[in-house]
Order: sequence, then C-alpha cells, then structure tokens
Amino acid sequence: MNEQLARNLAEDWIDAWNRHDLDAILRHYAPDVEFTSPFVPALSGDQSGTLHGRERLAAYFQKGLQAYPDLHFDLIQILTGIDSLLLYYRSVNGMLAAEMMTVNAEGLIQLVRVHYVKE
Repeated sequence: MNEQLARNLAEDWIDAWNRHDLDAILRHYAPDVEFTSPFVPALSGDQSGTLHGRERLAAYFQKGLQAYPDLHFDLIQILTGIDSLLLYYRSVNGMLAAEMMTVNAEGLIQLVRVHYVKE
C-alpha cells in the first residue's frame, strides 16, 4: 500500500458515502469482508459487532443510510501501512471516526475495524 493508492481509495470511498451510493460503496469491499464497528449491534442486531460478507454488509450499510439521511463524511487524515490504511474522518453526528482497513491483493477492503469518539 503506497500513499497514492491509499489516497485514491480513501477519496473514492468518502465520495461514494457522501453521494449515498450503496453500489459504489460496496465495490470497495471483498466478497468475504470482515467488518467490526460499534454501530453493528444497533443497526444489524448482531451483538458481536462483527459482520462477515459483502451481502450482510450491504444490508447494514443500507440501514445506516436510512437511519442517517444527512450522513456526510469529512476526511481528515489518511495513514498508510504495509497492506492497510487508516482513515481518520468526521462521521455521523459530528463524531470522529478512525477506520482501519486491510486491503487484499485485488485492492479490495478485506478487514475493517471502526472506532468512534464524541467530542
């Protein structure tokens, strides 16, 4: 993962979310993605906080877009790793979010860990 690939992925991902384009959002994820977020229990009912697979993620994201019709993300910082990136951004209701994403060989997001803090 180099800085340009990370920037391209991050900007495209943020843009898809800000357009509320579910298909464009999902194109970033591997079919067997593993996604963990504090919002998962409330929006999906899965108390583990983790979803497996793009189909379950699609249903979760759809509920999120419905629950937060004014959703808008503001990218603050992109940090790059070996095969991962971390997006630091302003999220739902002004919360700060840090989202760590591991990317597979095809450039698709394979593993996600999301963290939030209210200011």
